[in-house]
Amino acid sequence: MPLIALIALLIALPILGIAAAWLNIDAHAVEVLTQQWHTVLPSYLATSIWLAVAVTIGVVVVGAATAVTVSLFEFRGRRFFKWALLLPMAMPAYVSAYAYTDFLQYSGILQTSFRHVIPALRLPEIRSLSGAIFLFVFTLYPYTYLLARSALSERGVHLMEAARLLGTPLAERIRRVALPLARPALMAGAALALMETLADYGVSAYFGLTTFTTGIYKAWMVMDDRIAAAQLASVLLVMVALLLWVERKAQQKIRFSSARGNRSDASETRLQPLRGGQRLCAWLVCGLPIVLGFVLPVLILLQLMWGEMGHQPSADEYTTSIDFSRYLGWAWNSFRFAAIAAVLAVLLALALSFAQRARDLPRFNTALLRIVTRIASMGYAVPGSVIAVGILLPASWLQVVFPDSSVGVWFTATSLGIVYAYLVRFSAVAVQTIDAGYARIPYSYDEAARTLGTSRWHIAQQLHAPLLWRSMATAFLMVFVDVVKELPATLLLRPFNTDTLAVIAHNLARDERLGEAALPALTIVAVGLIPVLLVTRALDRR
Repeated sequence: MPLIALIALLIALPILGIAAAWLNIDAHAVEVLTQQWHTVLPSYLATSIWLAVAVTIGVVVVGAATAVTVSLFEFRGRRFFKWALLLPMAMPAYVSAYAYTDFLQYSGILQTSFRHVIPALRLPEIRSLSGAIFLFVFTLYPYTYLLARSALSERGVHLMEAARLLGTPLAERIRRVALPLARPALMAGAALALMETLADYGVSAYFGLTTFTTGIYKAWMVMDDRIAAAQLASVLLVMVALLLWVERKAQQKIRFSSARGNRSDASETRLQPLRGGQRLCAWLVCGLPIVLGFVLPVLILLQLMWGEMGHQPSADEYTTSIDFSRYLGWAWNSFRFAAIAAVLAVLLALALSFAQRARDLPRFNTALLRIVTRIASMGYAVPGSVIAVGILLPASWLQVVFPDSSVGVWFTATSLGIVYAYLVRFSAVAVQTIDAGYARIPYSYDEAARTLGTSRWHIAQQLHAPLLWRSMATAFLMVFVDVVKELPATLLLRPFNTDTLAVIAHNLARDERLGEAALPALTIVAVGLIPVLLVTRALDRR
């Protein structure tokens, strides 16, 4: 019982720290809030609203078009597009921003090549709000595509076939059957995409956009104003909480409207065949997001990395300005933090899931477990910058109350603060994965073991662990990948002189050293392919 309460407190502490900043309102806090309202807050709100509206429209349109195409129609290449459309999930938006900036800027390869033909040619600036919208749409649309595809695969084929037999034209079948069926899934996917958009720091900082995440970082690190950072973090937290509520409502509608069951092979034969011009249109609809969201950025990064390496034909060897020894150090920091956080997240998830499974616990314990699990599941929706401020605020308060203590050093000069932030941020991924694994283990196994006098520890060690090893491995990999890609929390909480792949890629790109940033950026993309392969494999088993 005390352990469960401690876990709940530790996970909820960053959010409680943000909320506590409003409990001690004084004249200075009111003055800071008033100043922000008349200066930066309107710009933050305007930029966030424009991003939210445009990204919502974009991910819904792209996700719905691709999901409808691969779920309801049969054409050559369909099986390839079904999994290839998930590839942009491996591409963080800030990595894509580095690639497109080099490719589309005035001195980039595209404009330089076309300038010989059209001297006056000048493309729109990619480092702008519209450029950020473009990047977010083509890196985050897999959220809507994946959920809409699942919804349409369960019932869409049969309902579209019924509508066809009633003589309904194809366009009407899509408008009146497929899209209404996928609407809850599209809403849930759009909410997830917006959470990622609002939590982003890399694209906003690199493009010079005035968003809440860049404002939080500037208020804390540049202006050294904890009150302003806490106020901005609380506003962003409210926006994310609203999106989380919308996503959960949409998920409930998905569960209510879906009749789950195994798709038969016969349903594949009822897909609408496409030929000729229709097939070309399907290739364009499915191929363009893959090229813009994954293939082109990867090719640009590869070209940048190759260009950073100078070839000397006389010596037949390569020289490069890339310091591979330092690169190995950055990779080691990223993988070390990721491994520690992933192991702790899996252990935490196992403890919570096993405690929930123990039905002989008192009712109070069970209610507390539900609360703890709900708090843990909220962490993934909270931006890393908010979690970082929520950790640093209590640490600074304790440092003021106990000036001779070294609390601040623990959270800023050691790995404790950054690992703690990762655990709060990504433990929800491990909890959901372990819960899904436990759902496949009948409770009768536990009852049989208890009748034989087996203790809970031995049940967990000898019975559950062998059956959950796939779920534990999946949870470890998912948390590992998320930690490697995380940027804002790492920037605020990493120990001194400790850079990760995400941080160094951001710093090098900010200094316009894109060739040197290509290698760590490509490493992040390669690691990000792991969950894509896991999701693809899981979908193929359905």
